[in-house]
This record gives sequence, C-alpha cells and structure tokens, in this order.
Amino acid sequence: MASETAPQRPKYQRIADDLKAAIELGQYGPGDRLPGESALAAQYEVATLTARQALKILRTEGLVETKRGAGARVISFRPIRRHGIQRLKQDHWGAGRTIWSADEERPVTIDVRVDTVPAPTHIAHMLELADEESVCARSRRFVLSERPVMLATSYLPLALVEGTAIMRVDTGDGGTYARLSELGFGPAHFREEIRCRLPLAAEAEKLGMPLERPVIKVCRTAYDANNRAVEVNEMTMDSAAYVLEYAFDA
Repeated sequence: MASETAPQRPKYQRIADDLKAAIELGQYGPGDRLPGESALAAQYEVATLTARQALKILRTEGLVETKRGAGARVISFRPIRRHGIQRLKQDHWGAGRTIWSADEERPVTIDVRVDTVPAPTHIAHMLELADEESVCARSRRFVLSERPVMLATSYLPLALVEGTAIMRVDTGDGGTYARLSELGFGPAHFREEIRCRLPLAAEAEKLGMPLERPVIKVCRTAYDANNRAVEVNEMTMDSAAYVLEYAFDA
C-alpha cells in the first residue's frame, strides 16, 4: 500500500502506466493504434503536452512506434530471446551453425567490417597483450526485420589469426569459433559481463533508437583449453529488442 505522504507520480507517468498495463493485458495488441494525444488529454483532463509526454515514455521504452500523421501504434516486433548458455555450446558452432541461429529463426542481415587496429588499453589487458599491440577487429551490425538490434566488435590477437579465414568478412561455416578450433585455439569456456547504460550518440544513431533508451552492454571473453583469452567480443544491444534468458541445471 502506498504511503499517504509519498509524492504522487506525475500525471504523464500515470497515463503511461495505464497504457503499459493495457498493452500487457492485451487490450492493445501488436499493430494496434493507441488513443491520440487529444483523446488522452480529454480522457485524463490534462494538457495535450502532458499526453504527448506519456506517449514519449512508451516510445522510449520500445513499446510503441510513432509516425507523423499516423499516431502511436503498439510495436509488432517480437523481441529476440537470447539463450545465454546454450548458444555457446561447442556442438552448435562446431557443427557449422551460427551462434545467431541458436536464438533466432528469422533471417538477419549482418554488416561486417574487418580491420587491423592497435588494441584498446582494456582489450590489451584482457587478451594479455602489450599496449597497442595489433589486433583483428571484426565489427558487425545486426539488422532484423529492417530494425537494427545489435552492434558487436570482436577483438582477436593478430599474431593468432593473421592470414587466416578469421580476417575475411565471411569466416565460413561455424564462424570465428570454428576457425579458432581449426587453429588449435578453440574456445573451451566463456565469461560474460552484462551491464546497462544510456547509449552514446553514435550507438543510438547506428541502432536507430532514442538516446533516452538504455542499451545492454555484454562483454564476452573466450578462453582456450590452456585458459588463454583468444577473443573479446563487446556487444551493444537495443534493450527493447532483447530478452536475455539463462537456463542451467542446479
């Protein structure tokens, strides 16, 4: 029960809460149009600007999309369910499948760029390299149903992968991990760190998302059987596009 002395939530926030509850209850389904600013203003007896602020909250949280002249509609995009444990199993990428296919059946477009760059300080530390020692940087932008959902950059020691298929845009069946395995440095275990923050302006632009919506930052380090770090993958995900799922035995 709320305290009688607790400050009331702003009117626009209360309107947004009502709309979110209606969406969760299925009163508005994917693609359905929400009441417009004028209708909400009249219903809640508030200014149009207040109603506009409420709809902005829903857009920021990725629940609705707005188009000029069309009002706000419930997002029809189905979030990606990222299976944090199963997707990295060796019997998946070792069989020539992509890690993406462990999460999604929907086709994805991946823009890939491969560069040789000095290792950023934190990457050099994680890979146990000398400061600014060269690394292979594989940068990707993932687009699903015409919607950018993730940016990712993998860093691998250049001395390990130079002249191999890992330096190509298309690494072949099974991807980078399968190629590392062929080189004798296949991942034996992984470590992931997850945090959330607001996006940088460049990240928001590439992901086509508002600056007010948080991104999920995942940093994964892959280790070979000798506990050597062979890859650091930094991922930036649109938080409205993903559900992170972890299923494991007790």
